[in-house]
Amino acid sequence: MKVAIASIGRFHVLDLARELDKLGDVVAFYSYVPKKRAERFGLPAHCHRGLLPLVAPLVAWQNYAGGVLPGLQERAMAHALDASVSALLEPCDVFICMSGFYLDAARTAKGRYGAQIWLERGSRHILSQREILGRIGAKPPSNFVVKRELAGYDLADRIVVPSSHVAESFKTHAPEYLDKVFVNPYGVDIDQFPMREAAPEGPPTVIFVGGWSRRKGVDALVEAVRSLDGVRLLHIGGIVDVPFPDDPRFEHVNSVPQWRLKDYYARAHVFALASREEGLALVQAQALASGLRIVCTSRTGGADLRLSPTLTDRIEVTPYDDTLAFAQALGRALAIATSDKLAPLPESDRELLTWSAYGQRYRDALVRAAESKPS
Repeated sequence: MKVAIASIGRFHVLDLARELDKLGDVVAFYSYVPKKRAERFGLPAHCHRGLLPLVAPLVAWQNYAGGVLPGLQERAMAHALDASVSALLEPCDVFICMSGFYLDAARTAKGRYGAQIWLERGSRHILSQREILGRIGAKPPSNFVVKRELAGYDLADRIVVPSSHVAESFKTHAPEYLDKVFVNPYGVDIDQFPMREAAPEGPPTVIFVGGWSRRKGVDALVEAVRSLDGVRLLHIGGIVDVPFPDDPRFEHVNSVPQWRLKDYYARAHVFALASREEGLALVQAQALASGLRIVCTSRTGGADLRLSPTLTDRIEVTPYDDTLAFAQALGRALAIATSDKLAPLPESDRELLTWSAYGQRYRDALVRAAESKPS
């Protein structure tokens, strides 16, 4: 099968390209990620199709002057990416692309090669996302992006989402597209997140990795932790739009390279994520692979990582914005994690969290779609 994948940066679709190549597909990955950097993430050189020479000025504008005419920047980048991929596009049976960023290129793939269009949508339906972000005072997507997203949903043969709550948002806002939606939770490189040998000593510690923001529900997380006697919180990531507590029970560490996260997971007993709007946070799979229990809300995608009975036992999901339920779940998880009751996660369960398993699920869906496509 000939598969074209159009991204901007790396995202999860680079991992998808690598896995589909391993499974024998002919893969072309279009992105402005430099070839050498893509190879460091395992993408074979023969899959790489570089866009950087065509969009370099816009990437520089984005990286070094992001606050200058952001609306114009957004439009210019989208149109340049569309035009670049359309010009370079090779014959393909399937065109996989990031929603909102690609529209004309998808139309080109369908019109020129009869390709199926698989649209990657990492967050909730754009109208649901706009509503949630507006309600919590975060920056909502622009009208330009909303229009492109909605057009993409209409054009797509499949809309690929990482979690069930994202799929449910289509039921509310676009029930006519439900038969297009394919749920496939993202994977993780378990080699970077080995099982820790034992639970850490010291006070019960909750870890959260991600931007310190209202979107991530950190105000609810702080309240939950403060309600639990003697519990500490370790945060890894940037400070976005909520002040970090001036409290010795709360420790902040600026963003670190992904390969260093294992050292911080080893310091904690439970991973927590109280997000109000998030498709599927990859850090949850990282924490699980490292041996942590996780407590998350229904808006994190954590529920879709219940891929086995053992994983199910380690994941507790509460309603979003229910601080009391979240605190109670944290208390239960910490009680188990600080005792001797938590056995190591079997390697067979860790394998279910890998990019390899994710890629196989994706390819199985591609094959089913090809077999059912009218001749």
